Amino acid sequence: MPRVGPSRPTITDVAKAAGVSKGAVSFALNGRPGVAEETRARILAVAASLGWTPSHRARALSASRAFSVGMVIARPPELLGADPFYPSFIAGVERTLSDRGQSLVLQVVPDLSAEEASYRRLATAERVDGVFVLDLRLGDPRIALLAELGLPAVTIGRPDVPSNHPALLVDDRPGVTAAVTHLAGLGHRRIAHVSGPLHFLHGAVRRQAWEQALAAAGLTPGPCVESDFSAAGGAQATRALLDTDDPPTAIVYGNDLMAIAGLSVAVQLGIKVPDELSITGFDDTELAGYVTPTLTTVRTDPFGWGRAAADALLDLIDGRPGADLPTPPAPLVVRGSTAPPPTPRP
Repeated sequence: MPRVGPSRPTITDVAKAAGVSKGAVSFALNGRPGVAEETRARILAVAASLGWTPSHRARALSASRAFSVGMVIARPPELLGADPFYPSFIAGVERTLSDRGQSLVLQVVPDLSAEEASYRRLATAERVDGVFVLDLRLGDPRIALLAELGLPAVTIGRPDVPSNHPALLVDDRPGVTAAVTHLAGLGHRRIAHVSGPLHFLHGAVRRQAWEQALAAAGLTPGPCVESDFSAAGGAQATRALLDTDDPPTAIVYGNDLMAIAGLSVAVQLGIKVPDELSITGFDDTELAGYVTPTLTTVRTDPFGWGRAAADALLDLIDGRPGADLPTPPAPLVVRGSTAPPPTPRP
């Protein structure tokens, strides 16, 4: 006869050992109000000593919940791995989900059509209780789709279409404005921009901020090349900008990955950075402080954004009113890749 191992500790076991009701244990273990902090601490200590872990199957059956949230990203998988934003944002989400006993269903798809189909499948199969919406698009059709599906959602950024979903109010404009103002203050007059895809709201917003900051400085916008946020795209855009009769003396990039690739292209072409060309990035990824010269860039907080977005989505799923979440303006970190432009030859 096979040997039967020890049974898994239950909420009833925890309640008996702690001398409280099962309801009090449930409140304490799920982080809900209704128990004194001293009692909550005692329950958590007893649960830990017994080796109690949540049974997601039992929780889902009892509450008609999946205890999972979804994230569908329409990006090439290779770009997803290369762009440090996504791993950092997902790490922040996972940190909060882990703390609150939830899991993440991540799907990477090729395009918007496949993304919409994924949301429909997730909702129909009840695999997730809510979703995150990243990479907002101009006139984003996903906002109405999620309302139609009745799927709770938190958007990263405020859409440019009517939305009842709470948003993490990420605003890229102050950072781009600070980069352009810094370059103009150094004396640059021909400041170019390498943007991300302009059908993405953040790509369009960053380009608009670049144009408006140049106008505020009394400058005519330099050339702009639309790229795809990848290193290869950034390198190609940089070559296009520098291979002209009147190349820019400064380039504002839509992210660090493209900026670092642009820096490499400048070195290959024998152009000195920052003596002959100034470069700024966006995101302040870890590598930005280690390239040569170190990269002047806009510092964002995707890990913190992930944590905040996850908290907001779980609160929304739990029935708490959803409100937009402000984020502090992203500051410009000035390093070695920017300097005054070269003095024109007489």
